[in-house]
Amino acid sequence: MFDLFRWHDFLDIAIVSFIIYKLLLLLVGTRAMQLVKGLIIIAFLTVGARILDMRTLSWFVGKALGVLLIAIPIVFQPELRKMLEELGRGNIWRRGRSQIRAEFLSQEILRALVSMKTQKVGALVVLQRNTGLKDFWRTAVVLNSEITQELLSTIFYPGTPLHVGAVIIDRDVLVAAACYLPLTVNTDLARWIGTRHRAALGVTEVSDALALVVSEERGEIALTINGHLSRNLKDAQVYKLLLHYFGAEEPMKTSLRKRILDSLAAFWTKE
Repeated sequence: MFDLFRWHDFLDIAIVSFIIYKLLLLLVGTRAMQLVKGLIIIAFLTVGARILDMRTLSWFVGKALGVLLIAIPIVFQPELRKMLEELGRGNIWRRGRSQIRAEFLSQEILRALVSMKTQKVGALVVLQRNTGLKDFWRTAVVLNSEITQELLSTIFYPGTPLHVGAVIIDRDVLVAAACYLPLTVNTDLARWIGTRHRAALGVTEVSDALALVVSEERGEIALTINGHLSRNLKDAQVYKLLLHYFGAEEPMKTSLRKRILDSLAAFWTKE
């Protein structure tokens, strides 16, 4: 059988596998992974229907695939655009986010938070993870801008049009400002916890996001995650948290294959 294979065929298979592998890397952690999961289920249904000669199910799946071909570009337009942008910038061929980039972003955010903490300027920065937060930022002011200390400080400066509400960051992009978040449903909180902290708790109760809060009354930085509040974080703790978020603390020895398999396994076992 192997006599029928030429070395060109092995090269062809390797190139296609590499491209699919890189595309999966771009999809991991986005809403489009739900699409991949659905397509896998449809593929199993199609194979099963043909093996068992289930004509009605085969007809239904065929019609569903026709609808999906039209619906996918519409529903997942942001993810597809981002993928094409990454391809155009050449990021699809890179191993991952460089440590220098992660350190730069972490330092920019930390400087802004420390500056606002010193001046006792209130701020709420939400770090989006796997759960999309589009429901909260689509009615806000969409920026899609570079993350800088100056921009964050300007947004939360008292009296500016965007200082009320939260800022949502999705990896290395400042997505939107003036975002209104749901307040926590926890009624056992202390009286000193104001609206900003309650909103930070609320968004982490309905998603896996992280939220950093600067208190204008106490001049301290707090973290909320999974509906829990940690007060008075030190600058070093905030910096380490940001480095972890931006991926700089991923062990370099961990292979890319292991990281994507771990991410896919986590997604598949998720609700």
